[in-house]
Amino acid sequence: MSLQKFVPTPKFDDYREAFKDFFTLDRRSDGVLLAQAHTLGGPIQLSVQNHRALGQMLKVIGADPENELLILTGSGDEFMMDSDPDGFELETEDMPYWAYEYAYKDGRINVSSLINDLEIPTIGLFNGSGFHSEIVLMCDLTLAAEGSVFFDLHYDIGSVPADGIHNAFQELLGTKRAAYALLTGEAIDAQRALEYGMINEVVPRDRLIQRGYEIADHIMSQPRTTRRLTTQIVRRPWKKRITDDLDGGFGIQMFGHVAKQKSIHGDEHIRSTVDYVREGRRNNFD
Repeated sequence: MSLQKFVPTPKFDDYREAFKDFFTLDRRSDGVLLAQAHTLGGPIQLSVQNHRALGQMLKVIGADPENELLILTGSGDEFMMDSDPDGFELETEDMPYWAYEYAYKDGRINVSSLINDLEIPTIGLFNGSGFHSEIVLMCDLTLAAEGSVFFDLHYDIGSVPADGIHNAFQELLGTKRAAYALLTGEAIDAQRALEYGMINEVVPRDRLIQRGYEIADHIMSQPRTTRRLTTQIVRRPWKKRITDDLDGGFGIQMFGHVAKQKSIHGDEHIRSTVDYVREGRRNNFD
């Protein structure tokens, strides 16, 4: 008998409770896990708290050997269109500390955990319009609800678009299309995202989760080792992309924040910046 015992792995009931304020977690008996991000039960409102919770949750999911596939999505009819009104108080209280501890460190963990800490296949469901879509775009497969719109708001709110969204857009759109999207805040509707190769399917919103489970059932039809090793093959381009670009991009963005010494995450500022998406316009200046 070994002189030591294994450290216990995370238990689903424990972390489902721990993350309940940020994610609704539901796991089938075969290990297919559905994680629906939310703020007070509705669409995600960006804050330093849910920014950190994402990476924490992904690491825990990856450490639980009973998880076999992750379906990741938002809640309601939007993905992320608003900021928590008080969700960035830490940014205004101490900009340098926030820029490293809550933005640079947490943000890098979010993206790297999705790519490196999960040995299981991932399916991202973009349930409605929103920013920070890299979280679903960088899943192995991505489905989008009809009528949803992808866009990046960073440049329009005075921030450098380099905290993971640049990785997703440059990998999926190519150099020229990504540059246009990042500099102009281009609103890319789901059908055009499909044509560009950003996503795999466009699905009616009321069938989005059902379709995610249908694809999950197909993936689960093969043995565990086959599923997990295939995941490592299909994820190789993302691994290379974030190794090459993620840390440097985040560093550039945070230098911009600290140099400005001004918060850009105010709720009213973000709301006014994304109005063009809700109005069906392509960008803020046309």
